[in-house]
Amino acid sequence: MEETLASQKMVEIDLINNLEKISSEIPNRILKLEGFILKANHKEQLEIIIFKGFSSSTTHPIEIDLEKKVIASTYKLTNFKLYKAPLTENEDNFIRANQNIVFFLNSKNWI
Repeated sequence: MEETLASQKMVEIDLINNLEKISSEIPNRILKLEGFILKANHKEQLEIIIFKGFSSSTTHPIEIDLEKKVIASTYKLTNFKLYKAPLTENEDNFIRANQNIVFFLNSKNWI
């Protein structure tokens, strides 16, 4: 049981970096991570877009130093959505969504 908990914590620590690596190998996909940042008395919406190996947040500043966590604050990711790139107004590029934190760590789930 302890091994499972430790493994889950490691996944959370390296999750965004690992998703960036997969994204760099599958450049025609965009992964949107949704969740929230935990503040003292409230939660703030968090949205991160991963495309071609890079992360960008539409809601908060992110760290670009590869040695540091992408989001310095304590956060929780609750939903993951995969899209075909490039996004266009005329097409529905949505592929799939999942709430499992490890689902998109399998590159087969990006196809």
